[in-house]
Amino acid sequence: MEDSPATNPGQAGKTQQQSAGQAPRSGQRPAQGEAPAPDHYDPAPQGKADADTELLPAPDTLGAKHQHPVLAQPPDDFTGLKLGPPAKVAAGIKAVLKSAEFAWGEAGLGRGTHALLKLNQKDGFDCSSCAWPDPDDHRSVAEFCENGAKATASDADTRRADPEFFARHSLADLSRMSDRDLNNAGRLTHPLVLRPGASHYTRISWPEAFGLVAEKLNALQSPDEAVFYTSGKVPNEPAFLYQLFVRQFGTNNLPDCSNMCHESSGSALSPTTGLGKGSVTLGDIHEAEVILIMGQNPGTNHPRMLSALQLAKRNGARIIAVNPLREAGLDHFKNPQDFMNPLRAVGALLGDGTPITDLYLQVRINGDMAVLRGIMKHLLEAEALNPGQVVDHEFIQEYTAHYEAFLANIEGTSWEDIEQQSGLTRAQLLEAANLIGPRQKIITCWAMGLTQQKSGVQTIQEIVNLHLLKGAIGKPGAGLCPVRGHSNVQGDRTMGIWERPQQAFLDALEKEFNFQPPREHGLDTVESIKAMHAGRTHVFVSLGGNFLSASPDTELLAQALRRQRLTVFISTKLNRGHLVAGETSLILPCLTHVDIDLQRSGPQFTSCENSMGVVSQNKGVLRPLEGEMLSEVAIIAGLALATLGEKTQVDWAALTENYDRIRDLIARVIPGFEDFNQKIRRPGGFYLPNGPRERKFTTPNGKANFTVTELPAERLEPGQLVLMSIRSHDQFNTTIYDYNDRYRGVYGERRVIFLNAEDMRERGIRPRQLVNLTSHFAGQQRHAERFIAVPYDVPRGNCAAYYPETNVLVPVASVAAVSNTPTSKYTVVTLEPVPEMLPEGETKAKALA
Repeated sequence: MEDSPATNPGQAGKTQQQSAGQAPRSGQRPAQGEAPAPDHYDPAPQGKADADTELLPAPDTLGAKHQHPVLAQPPDDFTGLKLGPPAKVAAGIKAVLKSAEFAWGEAGLGRGTHALLKLNQKDGFDCSSCAWPDPDDHRSVAEFCENGAKATASDADTRRADPEFFARHSLADLSRMSDRDLNNAGRLTHPLVLRPGASHYTRISWPEAFGLVAEKLNALQSPDEAVFYTSGKVPNEPAFLYQLFVRQFGTNNLPDCSNMCHESSGSALSPTTGLGKGSVTLGDIHEAEVILIMGQNPGTNHPRMLSALQLAKRNGARIIAVNPLREAGLDHFKNPQDFMNPLRAVGALLGDGTPITDLYLQVRINGDMAVLRGIMKHLLEAEALNPGQVVDHEFIQEYTAHYEAFLANIEGTSWEDIEQQSGLTRAQLLEAANLIGPRQKIITCWAMGLTQQKSGVQTIQEIVNLHLLKGAIGKPGAGLCPVRGHSNVQGDRTMGIWERPQQAFLDALEKEFNFQPPREHGLDTVESIKAMHAGRTHVFVSLGGNFLSASPDTELLAQALRRQRLTVFISTKLNRGHLVAGETSLILPCLTHVDIDLQRSGPQFTSCENSMGVVSQNKGVLRPLEGEMLSEVAIIAGLALATLGEKTQVDWAALTENYDRIRDLIARVIPGFEDFNQKIRRPGGFYLPNGPRERKFTTPNGKANFTVTELPAERLEPGQLVLMSIRSHDQFNTTIYDYNDRYRGVYGERRVIFLNAEDMRERGIRPRQLVNLTSHFAGQQRHAERFIAVPYDVPRGNCAAYYPETNVLVPVASVAAVSNTPTSKYTVVTLEPVPEMLPEGETKAKALA
């Protein structure tokens, strides 16, 4: 066994003294070791050549709230819409004030301030919101963004959803509360049970809860009749134990939120670069000459990214934004840190901030592949006129394969198809090509605006094609940057949370723990929903998250969950997913990132992996609320002990007492984590190995592979539009903090649909008029009623609305090719005007004159 503070306490002081001097300087690559970091993507998945397109009967979604006393969808009551002009500037003093308002309002002045000052610090805790990386070296006093402050305030909430709260509210009553109000009920404090036929959750002891789960699991005819879901906020240590427990139980049914977000990124990158992760560091962003931002709204979803873009701009970078909506964060940015700089404070207060985007390409939904195809077509034409000046032939010759097939595909694509699919002109795409052509340090960032498209995987492979064409990968200031949505969604996959594990990972588990892991692939999110609906599974366990509200086809999923014999939710706060439950249901309350985790050997810490492959500490700083919450590690160990009994040789109790022992196990099982306990104690953490960052492409042929992709053929019937789901500014994933979306000028309401003004006129729809939405897929229809029409700058034929309100329209069988990711960014809909409208600030609709 390696030396660690668990086995050699004298090492602890030494490792704490190591500095962050291993952080890369400008022009250097980070020290990261030699082994490729596994993310468990199989370049040729067995039995998984394409997406799961099995069609299930469409659920009855008309008047759904009248069909079951417990609402699966948010209630359709209006909360008072007020409209203003969309913002032109992101962050600024308003972001500072909003951060303070949330932190002090929910956590209290002292508790909230203490939490914020330790947020994302080297001796503090990792934000439970997005996975944007922290600086390797200096970190500011306020190393957080507005949405990080909201997430931390929510985690540090002093309000209590205790057994008395649940005694006062039935499931039906709770389901008629908004998602915001459910979150604001406070922290869950005691384990709860919903007995068969009961209308209320009631208190249960931990031993009885663990015994109940064990009884239901062990009564199954096969371990594959259980599904074990994981949220992306779960740190590395509990994630590793969770997959170990599940595999010792006997199944690979480990769907996770990555199946619904960046699965398309991994599916695209693994066969092309050999690693299903990005290849850049934060320092690369600062050095880049050109940054493409595609399918992403960093101002709301990853606000700290704007600081990196601002620094890149000050260093001379040119930025191209490709997005159907014009977003404030891609327009101008006022860095709150500038208010503390005497040289910049006045300008930050009075000026318009830093202009971010040099060229804004307002693409049609699912037209991003055509944008990339057009840019590369221009680049190849420029290369023909200027041989050796645009294309990196040396890189292509040494490091890549399939270039000739790629060339033929580009040359065979017509400008007519490119313009029709993208909604942009040849001249607009030439502007982008002119910015890219003479430059070498190029980074492309993307998020769910690409991954949740029908052609998400192929679009990301087209991004890879562009970078290979330019040799813009594996050198400072250049590379691929999928921006992950949740704090440790990338780390969970590294820890083995995946339904299709590689054989080498299973071999390592078998060797270390002396058991036979299941070798058959398990169920991902979409396949799990179908299996639950068909009655092929009977137990559903959720480690964090809100599976109901994050997944597609809300009413069908609700039917599936209600058919389970047992549902188990390991959670910190109440959400709608707890209410749509199986015959028996448990809520098991756990600690948050901000809570001090005190175990037998003393205070514990966990770790998270950010979007750029840095693993760092997560150490809680606040005393937990009074109650019976347990750490995620303790809950998983309790479930394992009760369920596995003599079938396991793991000392689960010892692992709970000291998390260094978990890290010792991880170090022996997962490449890149050698000496884990020493490296994690370095201030700022450590980089995982990353082959593409070093131009080491661990694909089967040892090359970075060009891909031949096919432009999507978009065929809409008259009157149809393409809908994409989006987040509001006061929202992170499925957590709703408030009803406002101030960057888009929407206040006090979420039940809105953003429409092109010409599309509204064509359909006779007035501003603020109510409309019913119908989605169309494979001859099926799904309905969502009473949305407020808001004119907005969105391409003709496209529209947008918030999720989870629109998830009911997304069929579970509508998925991206290969990755099986639900197409939440591509739903074909029609609109039915309702002869009512909602006046300013009112909550009751009125008949149109």
